Amino acid sequence: MPLDPALRHPLVRVDGTAMPNMVYLNQVIDHPNFHIGDFSYANDFDPPDDWAAHLAPYLYPGAPERLVVGRFCQIAHGVRFITASANHAMTGLTTFPFPVLDPATIETYKASFTDLPDTEVGHDVWLGHGALILPGVRIGSGAIIGAGAVVTRDVAAYSIVAGNPARLIRSRFPTDTVERLLALAWWDWPLDRIRAAVPALLAPDIAALEVLATRR
Repeated sequence: MPLDPALRHPLVRVDGTAMPNMVYLNQVIDHPNFHIGDFSYANDFDPPDDWAAHLAPYLYPGAPERLVVGRFCQIAHGVRFITASANHAMTGLTTFPFPVLDPATIETYKASFTDLPDTEVGHDVWLGHGALILPGVRIGSGAIIGAGAVVTRDVAAYSIVAGNPARLIRSRFPTDTVERLLALAWWDWPLDRIRAAVPALLAPDIAALEVLATRR
């Protein structure tokens, strides 16, 4: 099975040419505030030159917050992350960013923004077409974010959310199955074991997955 984390374009046509609209993100993003696990990909109908700015347009290098994406995540066309630096100050009588527009005050204004919350996406998360993830949200592993969802609060592992604001539709599995999957953490296994586990992951067959977890 051609699982190779070093690929830039993981999807290959029948004729052997790579599909340019799908990328492994940690192969195309070099940004100090992005932390992206292996095999997490994005797909876009109009692939950008700058994937970091495309996905998180307000996250500048050296900002106080990070965007953390786990392994094996799937990011559809139009997904955007609005990170914490995008927020305007709301303690005054106006939210208009006067200091940002004045070179004499912008550095002092920037220095006042510290300890901003990271935005975190777990492992094996599917972010559907056009989903919008707001600042400081934490999305648990195995979650599915519906197309067009506006995610304003944390999402539990292996849950499905949709809508604006995003609301819980249902859990993907019973609670005990979710606990077993999180304990297995298959996304952290050695690559050869993950390859061997693909039939069990697709089945789905958690018992077979637990057997594979004991192999050395």
